[in-house]
Amino acid sequence: MFDKMLQRIWVTVEKLLEYAQVIKMLGNGRLEALCFDGVKRLCHIRGKLRKKVWINTSDIILIGLRDYQDNKADVILKYNADEARSLKAYGELPEHAKINETDTFGPGDDDEIQFDDIGDDDEDIDDI
Repeated sequence: MFDKMLQRIWVTVEKLLEYAQVIKMLGNGRLEALCFDGVKRLCHIRGKLRKKVWINTSDIILIGLRDYQDNKADVILKYNADEARSLKAYGELPEHAKINETDTFGPGDDDEIQFDDIGDDDEDIDDI
């Protein structure tokens, strides 16, 4: 009995959640996303994510569908590139999904850039 109830809840959750890829940032906490079910939706970034999680074009996100508005949804979660690769490996994302590579930088990733200090001679401000 309990297993059937959990299974029914899981089916309901599956119907209300969808993976999507950000197409365009619209501003004012809104974005346009192409869901992997083939529908383009206008998504609202909820308050918990605003100014804490920065979402960019081509990011993979999890959205909550609205049962009363099929063309609108709410952004629930943003996946980083590693999480998106894992989802793709598990078969949750389709093979044609392109994963954003812009957020792969971590601490210490400076691409071996070195700066030279070439301005050693101090100029007197009165000489200028």
